[in-house]
Amino acid sequence: MTLHQPIALPRAPAEDGAAIFAFSLRRDSTPARRVALIGGFAPRKCGIATFTTDVFEQLSAHQRHVAVDVWALRDPGGPDPDARVRATIRSDDRDGFLAAARAINAEGYDAVWLQHEYGIFGGECGALVLDFAEAVAAPLIVTLHTVLTEPSPAERAILERLVALAAQVMVMSRHARDLLIERYAVDSARVTVIEHGAPERPYGRREAFKERFGWGERKVLMTFGLLGPGKGIETMIAALPAIVARHPDVLYRIVGATHPNLVASQGESYRERLEALAAELGVTANVAFDNRFLDTEELLDQIEACDIYVTPYFNLQQSTSGTLSFAVALGKAVVSTPYVHAGELLADGVGTLVEPRSPEALSDAVLGLLDDPARLEEQSRAAYERGRATTWPRFAEAGAALIESVAVHAPALLPSPSDTPALTAVEAMSDATGMLQHAIGIVADRRHGYCLDDNVRALILMLRAEAHPRAQREALATRYAAFVQHAWNPDRGAFRNFMNFDRTWCEEVGSDDSNGRTVWALGLTVEHGFDGDWRAWGRRWFDIALPAMAGIESPRAIAFAMLGCAAALRSGSDNDKARDYLEVGAAVLHSLLAAARRPDWAWFEAVLGYDNPRLSQALIEAGELLGRAEWRREGLESLAWIARQQVSASGHFRPVGSEGFGREYLALPFDQQPLEAWAAIDAAAAAHAATGEASWRDHALTAYRWYFGANDRGAVLADLATGRCRDGVTPRGFNENCGAESILAFQLAHYSIAALLRQAHHTGAGTRIGLGALASAGLANSR
Repeated sequence: MTLHQPIALPRAPAEDGAAIFAFSLRRDSTPARRVALIGGFAPRKCGIATFTTDVFEQLSAHQRHVAVDVWALRDPGGPDPDARVRATIRSDDRDGFLAAARAINAEGYDAVWLQHEYGIFGGECGALVLDFAEAVAAPLIVTLHTVLTEPSPAERAILERLVALAAQVMVMSRHARDLLIERYAVDSARVTVIEHGAPERPYGRREAFKERFGWGERKVLMTFGLLGPGKGIETMIAALPAIVARHPDVLYRIVGATHPNLVASQGESYRERLEALAAELGVTANVAFDNRFLDTEELLDQIEACDIYVTPYFNLQQSTSGTLSFAVALGKAVVSTPYVHAGELLADGVGTLVEPRSPEALSDAVLGLLDDPARLEEQSRAAYERGRATTWPRFAEAGAALIESVAVHAPALLPSPSDTPALTAVEAMSDATGMLQHAIGIVADRRHGYCLDDNVRALILMLRAEAHPRAQREALATRYAAFVQHAWNPDRGAFRNFMNFDRTWCEEVGSDDSNGRTVWALGLTVEHGFDGDWRAWGRRWFDIALPAMAGIESPRAIAFAMLGCAAALRSGSDNDKARDYLEVGAAVLHSLLAAARRPDWAWFEAVLGYDNPRLSQALIEAGELLGRAEWRREGLESLAWIARQQVSASGHFRPVGSEGFGREYLALPFDQQPLEAWAAIDAAAAAHAATGEASWRDHALTAYRWYFGANDRGAVLADLATGRCRDGVTPRGFNENCGAESILAFQLAHYSIAALLRQAHHTGAGTRIGLGALASAGLANSR
């Protein structure tokens, strides 16, 4: 990727991890919307490049509140970019696409508008487009220039994935829209038809332009485009003898350079065959080749000078022809084969449609117009009137409306942390066995049964949800604690995780992470149990479970168990095993961080996963409790780094998406999970407790706002009245399901932020937060 203007990036964190949240990159006097436009661009000579250039110019001319930056695709060895482009991306460079996506994310655009055609992106069938689209955070608009009726498996897979990542799909024909809905199962609400734009020029200047080009009173037929066998030019040349017999002065102009791919493989042999065919048929004087790719203004002038525009294409699946739109808008009579775009645009007498590969049909249609000047004029005027609906001002208006339809609007003031979420959703997902995992919409899905992970999170929530009556919380906590007990497999010395709805276990031993998470919950029970009996229960099972963590190497499992050990130690109990594990675990995390660190990657592993801030949180808490300043510092520095990865250019929370989990040195924006916001809040609270720095409180507030619409799609996930939370933010909005993990993550995040704000209030003027600060953070009391 080559940038043609410098991009400001978020500044690096301070050495102690403080004051890291100056992320806004928006410029002064910013237009209402900023768009990154992706596609070929002038001077590249192809239809997509011409279209992208037109979109840029017409939006700039007619919708001045939309600022467009062009990120132009460039083939290896291709021409230097137009000076108007923001940056170039090599079409065969995966790293370049990823770098472009990161830079675009850093700019904070309101939308990204991508032009798609299989042949303009590198990889098999243009698969590199997916590397870019998956990494883009702003709402993605995809213009599909080709929608295949019978795609190959690779072509179908690419299109389906690209459409799944798009907030809106734009096509230029109703046929393409119907194909997407019927054959690709795309939701009709996400498909917008905007007809190809066309120039706005006066009608009836044909003779003046003929005079300019020196064609006198000859009858001029014209075809334009990159020359290749699919254009059907040979059929039109074969039709000429019959036309010339009645109109000897007719001139058929074949305008356009030979397709570069054809030149590379065959040279100019195709053009030479056409010339030979014209000579063989005795019409050489009636055929003129103009072997150039014309700029738009000259092309329009030449179209104005012709009497009949001809598109005898063989490929009837072609969904768009920019020059056909131009010809209609300029008031040209058109004779065409019935490919998709022509069939729609030329309907109702606007043009004449003929069967493909038929010289007789072409000659009859052309003669029918040349022999009847009144009919020729009638069709020309019908075309001009039809073209008024596709002029560039109309196109630009529709394009701006499309951009506005996907742009994210800032959320209104958010609920105050003093507004307590109800436990309705928690109870609805719970039964006598424990908490069910998944939901369909808002209703529990029994088919997937239960898991230990959610039941230990639910146990933690009952210990923390002090706004609700103890009797209610304790009754629920007993169910979850019983699930924990039952999950223990004494024969294997570890907890099981997944249970069917019929209470049969799916496994003998659960994941390392689920075992570590259970140790965490048990440690918190030791620290925050309802009474002495609950704390004793927690100690008993903590002492049973902790030895099972010996030898486990999963960094997150280690971090979860460390958090449990820290909680047990904070309770005042003298637990040598907890202290030893906390020290060993911190040493492991310290070693991992030292081994994986590189200049642009201050993290414990070469990959990111779920619950990332828990690693830093565990190191901070270990450093605090054990008096190890280097662990505290490393925890803060690594947390500062992951926090920077999880805040957008406009300042809202953008958790690492699940699509990027496990991919080396790569963070993707979707799908975003509620668990990540809770982890960020808890870790920021630990950093705030360790440093007193207000920036950590601010980061926690940023993460909390994510639940209420301050996210990449403006999606409101959480509902205080029921305590529900949607399952995440996707490229298309939110996941409608409300599963246990999401509900619990939101509720726990709520109690974490409330506790943090109480702590901040009591630590002095430097970090005190009152109603004014809450209002500025968008957290004013809604009641």
